[in-house]
Amino acid sequence: MTRVRQRIDPEILNSAASVIRCLGHPLRLRLLEALESGERSVSELQVLSEAPQATVSEQLGVLRGQNIVGARREGPFVYYRILEPKVSRILACIRGCETPPGRRNP
Repeated sequence: MTRVRQRIDPEILNSAASVIRCLGHPLRLRLLEALESGERSVSELQVLSEAPQATVSEQLGVLRGQNIVGARREGPFVYYRILEPKVSRILACIRGCETPPGRRNP
């Protein structure tokens, strides 16, 4: 017997789609992965992502514009943190679903 799943509320689908669209960029995912362990400065994120500072700042601006990350200024430094709780679950899903080519999921 097939079990019928409850339909997802359209508002929830719209919210999820917005977050997923924004996360659909490798550098943004890399930045969020770095922020999973806590707040980091732009310069730390630049080093961890191995991307130019201007590119990191641009992508953080996109994430901030979608309220996925928040920022605070401390002197000349800007520190970012994850605001959107879905992010950790999405990254965990990616980790659980993706395997290197030639390897099978257990």
